[in-house]
Amino acid sequence: MKRATQKVVVENEAPQTLQKSKKQKTCSYGSVFGESDLHASMDWGSLPHHIILHIFQFLPLVDRARVSSVCRRWNEIFHVPDLWRRFEFELNQPATSYLKSTHPDLIQQIIKRHADHLQYVSFKVDSSTESAEAACDILSQLVNCSIKTLGLFSTAKPSFMNVSKAYFASALTVVFINSKSLSSIKIDDTPLDDPSLKVLVANNSDTLKLLKMSSCPHVSPAGILCVADQCHGLKELALNYYILSDELLLALSSEKHVDLEHLRIDVVSENPGQVEFHTIKKQSWDALVKHSPKVNVVMYFFLYEEEFDAFFREETPVTHLYFGRAVSKAMLGRIGMNCPRLIELVVCANGLQPLDDELIRIAERCKNLTAMGLGECEVTCRGFIEFVKMCGGRLTQLSIMEEVLIPDNDYSLDRLHLEVSKHLGRMWFPDMMPTW
Repeated sequence: MKRATQKVVVENEAPQTLQKSKKQKTCSYGSVFGESDLHASMDWGSLPHHIILHIFQFLPLVDRARVSSVCRRWNEIFHVPDLWRRFEFELNQPATSYLKSTHPDLIQQIIKRHADHLQYVSFKVDSSTESAEAACDILSQLVNCSIKTLGLFSTAKPSFMNVSKAYFASALTVVFINSKSLSSIKIDDTPLDDPSLKVLVANNSDTLKLLKMSSCPHVSPAGILCVADQCHGLKELALNYYILSDELLLALSSEKHVDLEHLRIDVVSENPGQVEFHTIKKQSWDALVKHSPKVNVVMYFFLYEEEFDAFFREETPVTHLYFGRAVSKAMLGRIGMNCPRLIELVVCANGLQPLDDELIRIAERCKNLTAMGLGECEVTCRGFIEFVKMCGGRLTQLSIMEEVLIPDNDYSLDRLHLEVSKHLGRMWFPDMMPTW
């Protein structure tokens, strides 16, 4: 296909203006591409190789494929390995999703020509089982890959959970065996099992640094303990509370293990009263913090009020706490007493009793608190101002719904925002409930 030389031509313009315009364009292009042969005209087909490659990296995949048909040289650059190190497979069914999928022909081309170039790979699937199975089919074909980062994402309900455990484990094992440099894996809400974890450990124990596997019901505490015992470079870990154990924390605290940077724990209950949550010993938490003093311990709670009994009865080194359902005054009182490392607290709901005393206790004891969010709760204006006054300017994030605040004899809502702004050192207003 012939390439046309694109010339910069300005018609119906005075000579001086035209000459000035040419100089401006030459300077503009020259600052990016260099001065040589770039004056009043430019041949896009003769752009330097590295410039075209840089432009391709910013193009969406569909546009990149289209421009690759412009000429032979651009098509050759389209297949340069650097462009295929990072790729996201999008798999959606027309009947269940309005999103477009990665074209099947392109998938086959990637498997055939670029499987050994892929390093940072993710699969994004919709809610259909067919899409999740298609992702597994692609995984099972990556026999020549050297993947470093792998992520499996469900955009709606966890469709990977509908895939046969044996089929999923078989596909994942192909990657675990052939990619001996896996450092980051995100496989939440999947039928991952203990034998698969053992394969992962056997082939990637020296490289694995990040593992996110919340909501994997086929993984046992023994399975994750195997990972901690042998993957001494593990720095980030996300898991469900039911596989957290004293033995796991002690394994992460061994002398051979690097400092853990991030531990995320999801505490979830779908049916109240059907799950009895175990308690982690204070000595185990202490060992973790002694070994990794800067570790962030993040806990997401989706429990019913009667299920909190096992938590925060002793000092717990949690740094970030998120309550997605109602939490009692008594539990918030425990947090104020036993969570001295707390940095961020978000409470979705509480009840109709003001939380003044609980917030003041948290402000007194949690000296690192910098972020607070309150949803369906109640706090008097005086109690809230006292809380802010004690925390001072260290509160970098403060999100409180206006409905949470109860005016009293001393403070109206109008005066409250002025007082809070004064203690924070910046202008602050409570959040407003949308009216639409």
